[in-house]
Amino acid sequence: MPSTSSIIYKLSNLILSAFLVFSISAQNLESIEAEKPRFIEGIDYIVIDDKQTDNSAAHALQSTSFISGRIYDSLIYNFKLSQQTSSEAIKRINSQYNWYKRHPEYLQRVWSRANPYMYHITQELQKRNLPMELALLPIVESAFDAFAYSHGRAAGLWQIIPGTGKYLGVKQNWWYDGRRDVLDSTNAALNYLESLNREFNGDWMLAIAAYNSGAGNVRKGIRRNKRKNLPTDFWSLQLPKETEAYVPKLLALKKLYQEHTTRDLLPAIANGPHFQVVETGSQIDLATAAELADIDINTLYQLNPGFNHWATAPKGPHRLLIPNAQANNLRLGLKSLPDDLRIKLARYKIKPGDSIGLLARRNQTTIQAIRQANGMQNNNLRAGKYLLIPQASTNLTAYTKSKDSRLTSLQSRSRNGNKVNYQVRSGDSFWTIAKRYGVSSRQVATWNGMAPRDTLSVGQNLVIWTKDKNTNFSSQNSVPNTTKRIRYTVRRGDTLSGIAQKFKVKTSQLKEWNRSKLKKYLSPGQVLTIMVDVRKQSAS
Repeated sequence: MPSTSSIIYKLSNLILSAFLVFSISAQNLESIEAEKPRFIEGIDYIVIDDKQTDNSAAHALQSTSFISGRIYDSLIYNFKLSQQTSSEAIKRINSQYNWYKRHPEYLQRVWSRANPYMYHITQELQKRNLPMELALLPIVESAFDAFAYSHGRAAGLWQIIPGTGKYLGVKQNWWYDGRRDVLDSTNAALNYLESLNREFNGDWMLAIAAYNSGAGNVRKGIRRNKRKNLPTDFWSLQLPKETEAYVPKLLALKKLYQEHTTRDLLPAIANGPHFQVVETGSQIDLATAAELADIDINTLYQLNPGFNHWATAPKGPHRLLIPNAQANNLRLGLKSLPDDLRIKLARYKIKPGDSIGLLARRNQTTIQAIRQANGMQNNNLRAGKYLLIPQASTNLTAYTKSKDSRLTSLQSRSRNGNKVNYQVRSGDSFWTIAKRYGVSSRQVATWNGMAPRDTLSVGQNLVIWTKDKNTNFSSQNSVPNTTKRIRYTVRRGDTLSGIAQKFKVKTSQLKEWNRSKLKKYLSPGQVLTIMVDVRKQSAS
């Protein structure tokens, strides 16, 4: 039977929706009428310009730095980076330019992806008086894919690695990764670029190179050339190959965008806000938010890619980016939404052997969230008692861009070769698994949405694509899984190395399995998780 709060909530939504009015400013209306776009059915955000454009992109530019209509014109009007005229610069820029010219479909694809984000990025650059060419940097970094993840563990539009994100104050936790968030990552990236520009005395070529390879590599290159009495400009430095191509790629894009033929080729992006920021006040289920806003959940994730799972983070940010036309829907819906409908709390009877960590994993939530929902001071559970457990309001498969759904989609993708389903065992690493199946560590990581330096967990499921036609089996069938999880209670006098030796595992593995439990010293009565190979135990 529906709760009273649920009935009141639905009735109030019906009343509010009757009074909901959408308005478009006269200026925006004129702009829309002038552009006469047509929308491609089934693809979010993409708008193709049907209008015949002038042969000269510059002809459309006005005297002001903010130009209504298409963002393309405003973008190139505000390019500021100095022309690079050395023979080495011209050679390297032209090499990248020729690649882009041969792949117009790539430019169309990334520019379409840029649609939701580009206006925000250009506005932030204008506020800081930074070169507008930097708005093209996410093309080089991530191809404007907000969910991009590199082999170097970089994430998001601006491809920020975990350490740099932490240094820049970007939140990264189980619920939320600010490196993918549109607002937080853009702010952090521009802060970093400004800092690098100051460090290299206003030389944007060096600053942009340092954004890619790290300031240390650029400083090292400068010191090396100084010792040899060689020039210390970017084009004269010996840097990592990726960095040597990185700056020319950006400048090749600038050159390309200054050509009127490129303007005609690319989908139109309006020179106005694509989204509004809606304050949510506290944690909310993303499916509920999408329903209130009257948008599909893919659109919600596309504008809010920082949220890893099925809800916003308990400790914020408490805001969502919503397309302009639907932002008021969410604001009004939130006003009438009872607190008990923001996050579903399921009543659960504790069973013998349950642990709070196990229940958290099973329900796609965190230990902290369960403790907060139940006012718990510690992790102790008593069989027979009841817990309130935060749960998704609908089937987890509905959260199509959550971390787990993206992984499932990636692992289900068809590739060349024979697919092997592999379960990680004690002692495994990317290197040992790759060697076993005759592939590279990077391939194994890529097929599973990881980087080669990421940590593997015992029991984790991987997919591997091998050319060997005889390996059409899962790891569970090919080799008996003799690794078992046990719980060990620490005794007086125990040490990590002693426990590791007793169970024939490594101290580093013990630390990894018990990362959240271990403090400076072991305490008698403390319970540790150990993944033991039963074959090794019986052989002792």
